[in-house]
Amino acid sequence: MISILKKETQKQTLRALIIDDEEHQRHSLEKMVKMYCPTLNVVGQADGVKTGVEAIRKYKPDVVLLDIKMNDGLGFDILEQLKPLDFKVIFITAYEKYADKAFRFSSLDYLLKPIDPDELKHVVDKAGDQLRQDFDIQFANMKKTLSHHEKADLKIVLKTHDSIYLVSVSDILFCESDISYTRFHLADNRDILACNTLKEYEDLLSESGFYRVHKDYLINIRYIRRFDDDPCCSVILEGEHKIPVESRKRYDFLEILARLTKKRSG
Repeated sequence: MISILKKETQKQTLRALIIDDEEHQRHSLEKMVKMYCPTLNVVGQADGVKTGVEAIRKYKPDVVLLDIKMNDGLGFDILEQLKPLDFKVIFITAYEKYADKAFRFSSLDYLLKPIDPDELKHVVDKAGDQLRQDFDIQFANMKKTLSHHEKADLKIVLKTHDSIYLVSVSDILFCESDISYTRFHLADNRDILACNTLKEYEDLLSESGFYRVHKDYLINIRYIRRFDDDPCCSVILEGEHKIPVESRKRYDFLEILARLTKKRSG
């Protein structure tokens, strides 16, 4: 029943509002929306926090394309004033590496300036899929990720077909490819099948102590217990999980293991 309702929502025309403090950006984005996103109908524009709050209350949009930094504050300030939210948010931001990571760890929809038409279409096509109750969890995690740079505090939002999970990165044992999905194996013996590819999670987690030892496996190196080289290369993780290591990655992995052993002994 849920999937049917989502498909029906995607067929509807959604009322959209653009909030950006640069006039040329607003007009350019509106033209792009009209050209590439037939499911969106732009009903209004606003140029800041104050006017943005007023416009949302006036137009009651289904989707808000929201710039992060504006002259009179942040797009986040608008959302804080309007909780609970009854509209979908697509963030717009200039590229900043850490902000980019925060959005991705929180599984939030966002567009980087300058906006690519294909990316715009892709994000808008998903606009009807956002469950309202998801956003509070995702938004809170994004703000925490932006304000806390310590990796020990890092959490990731995992979205399945019907649920959303907030998981500590340090609690992930390993990730396993499942065609176009990824199965997360956690330290508490839970498994979560997330709706993204292993490659996407490899890109996201590589700086947090994860290494792809095999085309189907991404492991958290902190949980390594030993390396077996006979009869085939494999790594044993905590809980006696045996993960194959591709022969072409054997030497690189042994170097990582040597550094890890040295760090633990030191």
